[in-house]
Amino acid sequence: MSDSSHEATADAPSPSEAPDGRGIGRLIRRPGSVAGLLAGIAGAAVALAFGEFIDGLVDSIPSLVVAVGEALVDYSPDWAVKLSIELFGEKDKAVLAIGIVGVSLIIGGLLGACAMAPRRRWVPFAGFAAFGVIGGWTAARNPMSPFVGSWVVAIVAAALGYITLRLLLRVAPARHEPPPPSEPPDPGGEPAVVAGARPDGVPDAGRRQFLLGVGSAGVAAVGLVALGRGVRGPSAAETARAGIDLSATRPPPTTAAAGAATAVEPTATTAAGPSVATQVAALDTLDEVGGISSYLTPNNEFYRIDTALTVPQVDPANWKLSFTGMVDNPYELTFDEILAMDLQEHVVTLSCVSNRVGGNLVGNAVWTGVPLVDLLERAGVQSGADQVVGRSVDDWTAGFPTPLLYDGRNALLAVGMNGEPLPTRHGFPARLIVAGLYGYVSAVKWIEEINLTTWDAFDGYWVPRGWSKRGPMKTQSRIDVPGSGDRPVAGTETAIAGIAWAPTRGISAVEVRIDDGPWQQCDLGEALGDESWVQWYLPWTPTSGTHSLQVRAIDGTGMTQPEGPKDVRPDGAEGWHRVAVRVDAA
Repeated sequence: MSDSSHEATADAPSPSEAPDGRGIGRLIRRPGSVAGLLAGIAGAAVALAFGEFIDGLVDSIPSLVVAVGEALVDYSPDWAVKLSIELFGEKDKAVLAIGIVGVSLIIGGLLGACAMAPRRRWVPFAGFAAFGVIGGWTAARNPMSPFVGSWVVAIVAAALGYITLRLLLRVAPARHEPPPPSEPPDPGGEPAVVAGARPDGVPDAGRRQFLLGVGSAGVAAVGLVALGRGVRGPSAAETARAGIDLSATRPPPTTAAAGAATAVEPTATTAAGPSVATQVAALDTLDEVGGISSYLTPNNEFYRIDTALTVPQVDPANWKLSFTGMVDNPYELTFDEILAMDLQEHVVTLSCVSNRVGGNLVGNAVWTGVPLVDLLERAGVQSGADQVVGRSVDDWTAGFPTPLLYDGRNALLAVGMNGEPLPTRHGFPARLIVAGLYGYVSAVKWIEEINLTTWDAFDGYWVPRGWSKRGPMKTQSRIDVPGSGDRPVAGTETAIAGIAWAPTRGISAVEVRIDDGPWQQCDLGEALGDESWVQWYLPWTPTSGTHSLQVRAIDGTGMTQPEGPKDVRPDGAEGWHRVAVRVDAA
């Protein structure tokens, strides 16, 4: 049977179809639509897989899934982005990618079903063409992706998807139906053949050939993805990072005694003084309390919230940081020039403005870098330049008031994190760290430009999306243990412990209330300066039953953390963290 004659019979309307059937339901009930759905899904899978394969071959061209995902993040309404972060946290990117793949396969299936309908055979071609246009546009808009290469990959992917669909439809099983009851059979015509059988009643061998074709397309798609992953070696960024030894840029550590105060004044890292790592090691922290957040957050556990679906791979050999805008001496810095400068280390707590009360979008680390004021001094900040705007390699921006750099807080162009070069996922080769500000107005990763401008002349990425232009970090505290799922035993001493932070102001006290009892002051661990979080601890011998635990912090100025509750939008959450704990009888 020829391709054209097969399509004509496959397009015949089903007698079981309701005469008033409409839309997708009617389309799917049409004879042969299941074959069309499978063929369309296979075609979409091949197209997506080709994009993943190229992503593995070429660092600079993102996969189609990533390109579309980044566009969705940029153009989604703020409430959708906020909801995804609240629901999925750091997993929001993976959920988005899975959703894009799923929707793409569904659309591909519907396009395949349209191929089986009369007067709609042009729809699959138009649909896959649109697939190529959307993929090309979203990939080409990425500043790191080559314009022509992005379009070529997207068009080829769409073409492969469409070709796969057409080839599978050529071998799709014939689906003949008897004429509708309202039309008498043609006495001189051939007998009708039921679905899934040839005219002679023998099972349709085309069914097996079609399923084999669909399976082959699926295997090819999986193979392309696997091959792309297999050929993807370490990026130039990862290779360069592995060869950097930040310890060579710092003087050898010396021994220092721990201070008695909760917030220990950090000592400058000089040849005559201890390194920050040595100072941290000498602190009397509460790391030994089971379940409490460690004083320093390991790099692989530090939260990551940004708009990049995949981590930008920036080769430091080809990277430069530009100082532009309202400066007397615009200039550029290479990565090697930064490493040759006098690097400083500071312990600074970072938090996302989307961190809910009791949330985990907060971390504490030792950051290594160059003071931002030193770099701006060289540029010569002009009068009236009251906003510093950082721009990343993927065009993400954040701005904060220039005067904050001169109020004593630490603000770094950071190249290291906890004694290592910045991990690529946290901004390698360089990023901004500004103590006391939420990340959305300051913590630019993969930075490539620092622009001096006026406060009214520019809004960072999140400001037009409904977030406050100023982002000072709120005083917050969190109960780490016991958690709501823990089951302490009555009469057994149990630790109530967690962390509190108010960067640049510090924490002077933390209090816990059990049920409706009085507020009890907690023991505090030592911290290296007021820009770091503080661990706290209260011993508790509970009675059986369900108990409510609450915590609040008092910052270094004497201000008590507000009770709340206040939503994270537009400038950060407020409220006391509460945990309900069930205590088992002894």
